[in-house]
Amino acid sequence: MAATRIVPTPEPARNRASAATERLARAEAAGALPELGVYYDALQEAYGPQHWWPGRTRFEVIVGAILTQNTSWSNVEKAIAGLRRAHLLSPEAIEQVSFEKLSELIRPSGYFRQKARKLKAFVDFLRRRHERSLTKMFATPTDGLREQLLGIHGIGPETADSILLYAGDHLVFVVDAYARRILERHGLAEGKESYDAVRRLFETNLPASAGLFNEYHALIVYVGKNFCRKSNPACEQCALRAFLPRSEEERQR
Repeated sequence: MAATRIVPTPEPARNRASAATERLARAEAAGALPELGVYYDALQEAYGPQHWWPGRTRFEVIVGAILTQNTSWSNVEKAIAGLRRAHLLSPEAIEQVSFEKLSELIRPSGYFRQKARKLKAFVDFLRRRHERSLTKMFATPTDGLREQLLGIHGIGPETADSILLYAGDHLVFVVDAYARRILERHGLAEGKESYDAVRRLFETNLPASAGLFNEYHALIVYVGKNFCRKSNPACEQCALRAFLPRSEEERQR
């Protein structure tokens, strides 16, 4: 999406929290954060397509969304490879396999017993509510399906939205710790906002496109891992460097 670059007005550090709160309030009312579109353009130009989410099938994407909770993607890849070798990457297979075998196969992803319960809970939901059909499930209107997913054991907002967006092409933006960190450091959020408030911030200030939401979230993950780290951020090398408020810019030097 084309946009004119807008550098946020520098703000004194002591006023950043209140300024962020006011900006969010205005955005909720009238879509007042053109920076989000500008940031997307800058990231896309600098880093290009991310080809995310990796997965051969919609069900594999869903499995990955559950397994990636509290672990790195490299660990998820090992767990999914084990499931693939065991021919267990289908709802029917996950439902039929024993809990102990499933737990052992996904051990590389960490919290493997908890995650085995979550996978079992999802396939049970899929059978009961949608006759094991992902096509039927994803035909459910977004708000209703999101509510259903949030009712499944172990599936929270980020996981539900990852399933909706990446496996189902529903118009929801996935919010994670990387997105929050970038917004806070750029003075666009205070850090106390709810998950849904931040999600609406993106959804109301960007064109309604599942492809754009997909790519934007993937780019945010790339920046969060490589530049906007929790400690020792590499702001000088980041494509969003030019948009840092002056107080944050000086602090990172």
